[in-house]
Amino acid sequence: VGGSMGHFELNAFKPLIIKNVLHSATLLGDACESFNKNCVAGIQANKDHIHKLLNESLMLVTALNPHIGYDKAAKIAKTAHKENTTLKEAALKLGFLSEEQYKAWVRPEKMIGPTDYDE
Repeated sequence: VGGSMGHFELNAFKPLIIKNVLHSATLLGDACESFNKNCVAGIQANKDHIHKLLNESLMLVTALNPHIGYDKAAKIAKTAHKENTTLKEAALKLGFLSEEQYKAWVRPEKMIGPTDYDE
C-alpha cells in the first residue's frame, strides 16, 4: 500500500515501507532461530537406516541401463517392486546378471554428487 502512493519518485510513505521491511526481516530471523532451537538442534542421522534405504532403492536400476538395456532393467525394477524384494534379488532371480556384475555396476556412491564426464 505504501509503495502505491508515490508520485514522481517522491514517496512520502518510504518510512512505512522501510518499517515493514525491517519488521519482516525481524520475523524471518525469529522464525529461523525458533526453527533451529525447536526442530534442528539435536537431530542425528540414522546412518544404518539411510544406508539400507539407499541400497534398496529401486531408482538404482538406472545404473543397469547401459549394461543390460532399458527393457531388462525395467523388468528387474517391476519384479522387485511387485515381489517387494531388492533389485539385486530380482536381477539374480531373473538371471539377467551375476552377483559380481551387480556389485560392479550398481554403485550408489558413483550416482550421487557432481560427476566429471571427462573420465
